[in-house]
Amino acid sequence: MTSVPADTAANPLLDGWTAPPFPPARVLEGRYCRLEPIDPARHLDDIWAVNAGHDQIWQWMPAHPPQTREAYGELLAVMAAKAGIVPFAIIDKADGKAKGHLWLMEIRPEHGVFEVGYITYSPVLQRTRVATEAIYLCGDYGFSLGYRRFEWKCNNLNEPSKRAALRFGFQFEGLFRQHQVVKGRNRDTAWFSILDSEWAARAEAFRTWLAPENFDAEGRQKTALAAQAGVA
Repeated sequence: MTSVPADTAANPLLDGWTAPPFPPARVLEGRYCRLEPIDPARHLDDIWAVNAGHDQIWQWMPAHPPQTREAYGELLAVMAAKAGIVPFAIIDKADGKAKGHLWLMEIRPEHGVFEVGYITYSPVLQRTRVATEAIYLCGDYGFSLGYRRFEWKCNNLNEPSKRAALRFGFQFEGLFRQHQVVKGRNRDTAWFSILDSEWAARAEAFRTWLAPENFDAEGRQKTALAAQAGVA
């Protein structure tokens, strides 16, 4: 009788899996929002109008807050031209205005890995259904292409981001100490992920939470997303 080496048994071949394509930049449609590939000419005025003067939203970003419309336009242009990412403007369908932006990034098709990051939500976008649906749309897009792993990373001092990751159903995996130097300061990075085998349940939790019937007449949620996802 031939025994199977322990390392082979623990690490089986991924039968039928092939590397997915790099995510094409395209519009992602949701119930409350639409993600559009960033176009400075179209999105700058709306984004500047809601982000100008709110420097606190840049606290954990590698970039410093743009102080003029022109500087913000230059930043969006850099995003739009940057290789290896898919940057989106977040459009609130209630009024058709762009109110923030985020990236698909750290995209490694050969391993089936993608991340949502550089999340820049204006104060009017924070804690809204639009803000939550934008994350759902990113995850659903990546997994629909055949990716295996959806990542979320943040500075370990960024408590709101860590709470958001858990609320969205990401699992905490650990801490990368002295991972980066950002704006001259040390960054210990907290890592979170959702796997393809977990996405169906997570996606259903998102859809259930986002359903209009989950909100009362004043727009208050009836059941929290973390509860929908079974997150303690």
